[in-house]
Amino acid sequence: MTGSTSTQVGLEGLLAEARALLEVVDETTAERLSRCVVRPLDESGLKAEAAQPKGRGTSPDERLLRLASALTKARVRPHAEAAVVEATAAAQDLAAHIEPGATAAFAKLQAKLPAAITVAPDGPYLATNLPELNDWLGVPVETRPQLALCRCGASSLMPLCDGSHRDVGFSGAKDPNRVPDRRDSYDGLQLTVLDNRGICAHSGFCTDRLNTVFHTDSEPFVTPSGGRLDEIIQAVRACPSGALSFALEEQELRDEVDQNRPPAVEISKDGPYRVTGSIPLLEPDGKPVARNDGASLEHYSLCRCGKSQNKPFCSGMHWYADFHDPPPPDQPTLFQWAGGFPALTRMTRIFYGKYVPEDPLLAPLFAEMSPDHPERVAAWLGEVFGGPRRYSEEYGNYDRMVSQHIGKAIREEQRARWVALLQRSADDAGLPADPEFRAAFMAYLEWGSRIAKENATVGAHPPPHLPVPRWWWVCDAYPDARVSALAPEPEDEAPVSLPGPDEPVSFAAHIKPLFRARDRGAMQWAFDLWDHADVAKHAEPILARIKAGEMPCDGVWPSEWVDAFTRWIDQGKAD
Repeated sequence: MTGSTSTQVGLEGLLAEARALLEVVDETTAERLSRCVVRPLDESGLKAEAAQPKGRGTSPDERLLRLASALTKARVRPHAEAAVVEATAAAQDLAAHIEPGATAAFAKLQAKLPAAITVAPDGPYLATNLPELNDWLGVPVETRPQLALCRCGASSLMPLCDGSHRDVGFSGAKDPNRVPDRRDSYDGLQLTVLDNRGICAHSGFCTDRLNTVFHTDSEPFVTPSGGRLDEIIQAVRACPSGALSFALEEQELRDEVDQNRPPAVEISKDGPYRVTGSIPLLEPDGKPVARNDGASLEHYSLCRCGKSQNKPFCSGMHWYADFHDPPPPDQPTLFQWAGGFPALTRMTRIFYGKYVPEDPLLAPLFAEMSPDHPERVAAWLGEVFGGPRRYSEEYGNYDRMVSQHIGKAIREEQRARWVALLQRSADDAGLPADPEFRAAFMAYLEWGSRIAKENATVGAHPPPHLPVPRWWWVCDAYPDARVSALAPEPEDEAPVSLPGPDEPVSFAAHIKPLFRARDRGAMQWAFDLWDHADVAKHAEPILARIKAGEMPCDGVWPSEWVDAFTRWIDQGKAD
């Protein structure tokens, strides 16, 4: 029996076992197994009838674990089909939820495979041995050695594929009307900016951060003489799509644009996968995916909404497709609202790279700082603002932070300058500028810098072993707790339907519509006016404030609304 025939029979046996498992696993597992394991194997032309399923007499969990292991072994064989790789990804994920230690076993089986992303035909991105997958806040996402990442935009398991690409008829073909593959040169006094609009993902990093050079609504798109050399180079290097580069004396310096970064993938907010670190992007036959003229191999952006005109690369169509990730929580942490580690790191790099070296008060304080000091400060701020414990886990605890200030004798003018320039860096980095965030942000900078100055006083004895502080919104004033004077006019609220004289009063039908979205936002710090349990718990105080004309703050309820709310309480607060 030849090797290919033996492999075919082995895969047919795995398909038969996967089908048999559909009858014995729970409904949720069966659906994922059917859509993401059975379907791709079946569509590849395998015939499950050619082999009988194995594993009878053992538990469904054990059989699923064994199936995932067998598929992984099939996946590591030379020239494994995309369908096998896709099925392996789903099987590994299902098995890891049964036995967390299974991930390590799969990683051992796949250890010799290089990190790569394969574009499945009209299907997901098959990411093998990704060293790092982060969400848009810079927080690691749990991974498996083999992943199938959604690229149709319809998965209910994003970023993982759930097979929806088949349901929605997803096509991986490029749009013939896409932006042409053309590289333009823009000459300036100091350098030439190179740009290919056919690669651009329209993330806005260049136009938002250096709008004197890069223009969204005027021609030419680039005016290189509108900014400093270092600012232009930073903007070019920050381009996540790889569309931008630069040249000096007619010599392109792509090596200066492509940074030496570890391989990683970021799931951007409401946008593409941003790939860095020269992860190969491959066709199913193992050949590199064709790139546009001048495209970077170190960093690129992959479409995640399914609507790109330049698939598999992002063309910015997520803006027009109204593609959105699940909304943030009603009460986000400061870390989430700020934009996570990417935003905080961007701010600290600007601060220590742009402002500190030129400032006579601060430069001496930081003359001997380590090269990764901006990342350390970003990790500290992230943890303080409610993010992951990255500082504690990677650098040390509160005592480690305090030790950096002992004996520094920080003067008041230095402390005040640190606060002022960090605020300016926050502006430059595009951190949120709403009053609620800046009140909390500046409150911490003032508090933290004064504590640091106190600890740095000669002869000071800071209390040991204190926990890392956790900072919060000032007086629980969340950004959505008020209606901005600059906000657009609100859309029509749900119509109010008052109960009839003899009709039982219902929360869902009669009470909830009385509270507008702005009323809910204004009271979110205390309770949720659209939640039956919350309103029932606080019904009497709410009624008292309504009768007193104190709620809502911009008007008084009609008497019939007050009567309906009173009747709802008297009738037992039905839902």
